[in-house]
Amino acid sequence: MKKELKKRIITSIILIAIVLNCLFINNFSWLLLLSIVSFICWFEFINLVKKIWKKKITIFLPIILSFIFLCLFVYIAHEYRIAYGVVGILFALGVCIFSDIGGYIIGKSIGGKKLTKISPNKTVSGSIGSFLFSLFPLGIMMVLEQDLEDRVVLFCLSLSLACQLGDLIISYFKRLAKVKDTGKILPGHGGMLDRIDGIIFAITSTPIILIMLS
Repeated sequence: MKKELKKRIITSIILIAIVLNCLFINNFSWLLLLSIVSFICWFEFINLVKKIWKKKITIFLPIILSFIFLCLFVYIAHEYRIAYGVVGILFALGVCIFSDIGGYIIGKSIGGKKLTKISPNKTVSGSIGSFLFSLFPLGIMMVLEQDLEDRVVLFCLSLSLACQLGDLIISYFKRLAKVKDTGKILPGHGGMLDRIDGIIFAITSTPIILIMLS
């Protein structure tokens, strides 16, 4: 258990370092990172659908749709950096990360009623924890910047919801494929898609969320 935890921590530190470097250098390095990560996720998703549906005709549609969705994610994440800067991206990523942490900590600590049959490990308490923890980056922003609009709270909660839905959707595909992880590229974590499924859905949802809150 300790060895696995050590792997997770080391991998997380390396990932954070790579993301921060690419994010702070310039728009091109950020775009390059997004493209590479998305391609890895697409490859992992293709492997999932191949295990679920054997016929090539059947898997064609989910493969094409996932490609379009990931292209949309890359475009929106890139444009989000241009529009809101590094701080804006860090805030959105922070909301997603804390949402994931909250779901894990509260879900493991309290347990209770299962959220859905799609992912047996997810609980109602974990979902509530995700919503609550998603507000932590807001507290940090309030310290740094006093003039924050009230709708930022709704933005955080909406991002958390998108994260949780994204996680559930990929969990559903993993359940159909009868696998625990989407891959093994990240030691201690599994596949790339396992780690950022919620972030992909959340970032891609930001234009809709912002329109609804405007």
